[in-house]
Amino acid sequence: MAQSPAISLSGMQFAWQGRTGFALAVDTFTMVRGERLLLVAPSGTGKSTLIGLIAGITRPQKGSVCVLGTDLTRLSQWRRDRFRAEHIGLIFQSLNLVSYLTALENILLPLSFAPARLKRAGGVEGARTQALQMLDAIGLPSAEVAGLRASQLSLGQQQRVAALRALIGAPDLIVADEPTSALDRDRQAAFLQMLQAQLEGTGSSLLMVSHDPSLPGFDRVVALADFARAGRALA
Repeated sequence: MAQSPAISLSGMQFAWQGRTGFALAVDTFTMVRGERLLLVAPSGTGKSTLIGLIAGITRPQKGSVCVLGTDLTRLSQWRRDRFRAEHIGLIFQSLNLVSYLTALENILLPLSFAPARLKRAGGVEGARTQALQMLDAIGLPSAEVAGLRASQLSLGQQQRVAALRALIGAPDLIVADEPTSALDRDRQAAFLQMLQAQLEGTGSSLLMVSHDPSLPGFDRVVALADFARAGRALA
């Protein structure tokens, strides 16, 4: 039986206002559920714009953006925000950890806005236990790291905490925007091994965006230019 799509874009067009007319158009793109897909493109070609559309942060002027069977273009901003909190784990290039919160508090933060995701994690106590176990599993001893503020963590520790924040509560889709760009080759490999090990058994789909097509462990590598057009004032 054919797998249902995790992401399906059709006839989508989006243009930023006040940014020299930069626009992105996608005729069709599909990623199936459970897939681990690496999306490759040079900087400045619309990767982050596409992530914002898939995550429901922005809405296209034309076409559809279906994520996990829901057309985000038909939802209000509030409903898109709630959908994202419940179903999508985001790993940002800039990490976006809250510097004054502890590692544990940063990991648990998305659950504050997602009651169904919190329930999947076992409630407040279950989520705390899961977060501590995840820290231990990725080589960050929870007894030492959980209580440290994000500003006290090394870059490598911050990267892993940001990944666990996206993974807590097993969201259906993980979207990662160049999370390994600041790491050397060995640390890249270690981070990807950690991320993919954490995904085992969850059934979550993974869409990672990068400029590097050689990153290992993906089911499929796709170039953005193969299905999208970017530039000024696309028709």
